[in-house]
Amino acid sequence: SSPGLLLLTSFLLHVKEDHASPTRLVCDNRLIQKYIMEAKDMEKRVGQCQVLPVLSCPAVLPLVDFSLQQWKSKSNETKRREILCDLALLVGAAAGAQGQVSEDCGARQLSQLYRHANSFFLLLQTFSWEAGHWEPSCSPHSTEQTHIASIFLTYRQLVQGKLRFFFYELAKVLCK
Repeated sequence: SSPGLLLLTSFLLHVKEDHASPTRLVCDNRLIQKYIMEAKDMEKRVGQCQVLPVLSCPAVLPLVDFSLQQWKSKSNETKRREILCDLALLVGAAAGAQGQVSEDCGARQLSQLYRHANSFFLLLQTFSWEAGHWEPSCSPHSTEQTHIASIFLTYRQLVQGKLRFFFYELAKVLCK
């Protein structure tokens, strides 16, 4: 029900109709900035929750830090697949943590993070520069965490880092 979800839905419908057309999400830099601010806000709000349980089943999170130099040397398809792997782990971590959090504040934030990460996951599946579809056969570098806040930190770092730079590179191609 958020404006971002509505935008994403219209974006996905638009992409499927005409693969060659520039997209607002990629071409309008303000949108990725909005998603970065939302990620920061979610992270801040979950930090304000009264009591968050330690996860009894650790969340498997991607290691999303990267070298900008190495990142720039990768093809867009390689970047896309890497981000898809990261998002797949994040979506799984958020879903797993949701089952362990009964407190309203934390559950609400996890639900929002799950929706946002899953929306990016679905969106990135629509882009492809190679034949065939993305298969979940990746093995990204990962870590196990028992603190819910680490899921939000990882998501913010992914959106602020790899995703933002990926959209920046896409904009050079799609937004002429």
